[in-house]
Amino acid sequence: MNEIFLDTETTGLSIRDKHRIVEVACIETKGLVPTKNVFHKLINPQREVPEDAVKIHGFTTEILKKEKTFEQVADDFLNFVKEKKLIIHNADFDLSFLNHELRLLKKDEIKKKQVIDSLELAREKFPGVSNSLDNLCKRFKIDLSRRTKHNALLDCELLREVYINLLDAKEPKLAFSEDKAEEKNEKKLSEKNYYKKIIKPSSEEIVRHSNFLKTELKKNYY
Repeated sequence: MNEIFLDTETTGLSIRDKHRIVEVACIETKGLVPTKNVFHKLINPQREVPEDAVKIHGFTTEILKKEKTFEQVADDFLNFVKEKKLIIHNADFDLSFLNHELRLLKKDEIKKKQVIDSLELAREKFPGVSNSLDNLCKRFKIDLSRRTKHNALLDCELLREVYINLLDAKEPKLAFSEDKAEEKNEKKLSEKNYYKKIIKPSSEEIVRHSNFLKTELKKNYY
């Protein structure tokens, strides 16, 4: 099963206050190696975007009203994540918004069993400290220089690196490259044409070799 690293940006913190999704991003991986399949959409939330939210992600009402609504991209989104394991940081937040949008459209919701919450993994590994995506990136020395604003697509890329570190796993793409290099070397060796004709020594050569071992070889050890 392929994995999906998923993140959203919203107009606020809770669906109870009628906040909506403004951005959804998904990066597909296979064995945690990116497949280059990406789903990324800005969403028209069909409401005003509060200034506090604009300060976080930079998407204004004016920018977003030109984009498609969630209803217009919902089927493409569901097809992209179908039957794939979703890896989300603080999954309860993102799922509450995604499933709210899906309920409004009378579509099937995303089940929690389909999701791995990287925040829960981080809390088990580092109890009693802040395990925000920013802090985990700092802990694992992951470059945050591009993260001037919250951005769902960039956060998916950062989350993949964080998740690999949470699993104490080697960067898969490096392991993949090494395996390929080893496979290539083995192939080269197997493709060499070796001289396979067997030449038997004569009786005279066997006697001369035996005398050599008795008289000359000792000189190299004593």
